[in-house]
Amino acid sequence: MRIITLLKKHAKAYASVNTGEIRFDPAFRAACESNACGFYGACWMCPPDVGEVNALIAQAKSYDHALVFQTVQEIADSFDIEGMNEASKTHNRLIFQLRRAAKRQGIDCLLLGAGACGGCKTCARKSGEPCVHPDRAVVPLEAAGVDVYHLAKLSGLPYINGKNTVTYFGALLFHGAIE
Repeated sequence: MRIITLLKKHAKAYASVNTGEIRFDPAFRAACESNACGFYGACWMCPPDVGEVNALIAQAKSYDHALVFQTVQEIADSFDIEGMNEASKTHNRLIFQLRRAAKRQGIDCLLLGAGACGGCKTCARKSGEPCVHPDRAVVPLEAAGVDVYHLAKLSGLPYINGKNTVTYFGALLFHGAIE
């Protein structure tokens, strides 16, 4: 399936932006380093193991364009951790599908997601083993220094989608055009 078809089918919304307009700042990685999600040092794609933030920013900025997308799922209430985790898995499945589609279409891209990678049920980092599925690994937007709130405004996508919902953002950074 093609990238745009996947986004139309599985994302709540998406928009194209110039990568040069995305606000990158190493300070946004502080959200990861505060370990609010519990994955700091527990996932290969999360800090400190994912790599130096300025290197990730430089890699992201090397691409011309970004397709910013969001998934939105209803949850029971703001304490519905199970619902949030299920929504995260749904979001990551879309990212995995986008990666496969980009590879099939021969598109050189960088995919950035929301929260911990989610490529494996249990990250091999916990046992000190190397990443088992680097082809499914996803770096969080914040780990790459992306200001997600600004990204939402830049792309025209709502940061919050109503009471009892959880919204996750992702970005597919690329060169040229995507059909």
